[in-house]
Amino acid sequence: MSQTPRRDHEAEVRSWGFPHVFTWTDSPNAHYKPHSHAGLTTHLIVSGQLTIAYPRGPRPGKKTTYAAGDRVDVDAGLVHEVWIGGQGCTYVVGE
Repeated sequence: MSQTPRRDHEAEVRSWGFPHVFTWTDSPNAHYKPHSHAGLTTHLIVSGQLTIAYPRGPRPGKKTTYAAGDRVDVDAGLVHEVWIGGQGCTYVVGE
């Protein structure tokens, strides 16, 4: 896991303009079925990996994997599906 304190990761995400920020940890191999959110969300990966796909996007079969230090933005209303890596994943969410 990153050596940067949790509050620093959360402060970084707040600095991007997100008023609601929290840290979340998923268990290894967790899966989120296709879903969407009402507003723009961002995810700053702190440790582990997550893979995301956009089943209704222009390339529905394409999956992209993100790791510690990566930022993933998901537009409002964009349907996406997420798979968590074998070591789990901790990330800061901004909404």
